[in-house]
Amino acid sequence: MDEAAEDPDVQEMALTVYRVARDSAVLSTLIKAAENGKEVTVFMEVQARFDEESNLYWADRLEEAGVKTLYSMRGLKVHAKICLVTRKEGSSVRQYGYVGTGNFNEKTAKIYTDHWILTADERITNDLDQVFKFLSGEVEEPEVKHLLVAPFTLRKELKRLVREEAHAARSGRPSGVTLKLNALEDGKMVKELYDASVAGVPMEMIIRGICRLLQGIPDQSETIRVRSIIDRYLEHPRIYRFHAGGEELMYLGSADWMTRNLSRRIEVAIPVYDPEVKRQLTRLIDIQLSDNQKARSIAPDGSNPYLRNDEEPLRSQAAFRDFLAAL
Repeated sequence: MDEAAEDPDVQEMALTVYRVARDSAVLSTLIKAAENGKEVTVFMEVQARFDEESNLYWADRLEEAGVKTLYSMRGLKVHAKICLVTRKEGSSVRQYGYVGTGNFNEKTAKIYTDHWILTADERITNDLDQVFKFLSGEVEEPEVKHLLVAPFTLRKELKRLVREEAHAARSGRPSGVTLKLNALEDGKMVKELYDASVAGVPMEMIIRGICRLLQGIPDQSETIRVRSIIDRYLEHPRIYRFHAGGEELMYLGSADWMTRNLSRRIEVAIPVYDPEVKRQLTRLIDIQLSDNQKARSIAPDGSNPYLRNDEEPLRSQAAFRDFLAAL
């Protein structure tokens, strides 16, 4: 953000804000960008619970600095974590997009785990441009081809992907679903997962908080395993992975599988196209599924016992930190 604010070739910067720190360096940088003559647009969600006062404080400061500041949409909260930078490069213009699971908030960045993808892939930046056009009222609905955007395409595509795994399992082909979420609450999506389990789809889920799905129930969820990891940092990422005939489709985004997120919020999930990024996220999932220190089984009877075994002790947050440090 600092680099973009100072770069004389950057023309525009756009950002969504859900939760912001009172002394936000991110928004201070956007004010600096506006002062440097760049066209800066910020969508400020003033209905972010517990952070309304801080968000309104910054909205006033942004407006005073000449930043185009947009506010909450009627009937929808904007929970997506996205940014788009437009830069002149030679005789053309290039865009850089930023899509993730966490807020632009220095305070929570110290205690939450989150993931972001920074990309210049035009498939993604073109879609992000559509989302920002929707937020600014230029279009009635974003026309996206790669991003999954709630409440427009996200639920429909997730349902389709789960059903394709179920079809593969019924046809005797390999299948699988892996979910890493804060919460799994939406009844319709839970039913889709139950139906996929009955079809024989193996599923692994890492759900930190609310989980409406009951694992291991005969003739309902026998192929589903659910765990929760509570440790030093708050697990905040949302990752969806589907076997997809061996293609291993993976998405990273802001939405939990809750009715409010899928139907009443603007959420964005990005497909993970880069092989190295996919490798790193796959490694995270593998490590967390091997955690035998801080992982608990979300048991149907509510007992939630620790998952212990005779393997070498593995605390997933520490192990993944070591993995990242070695990159």
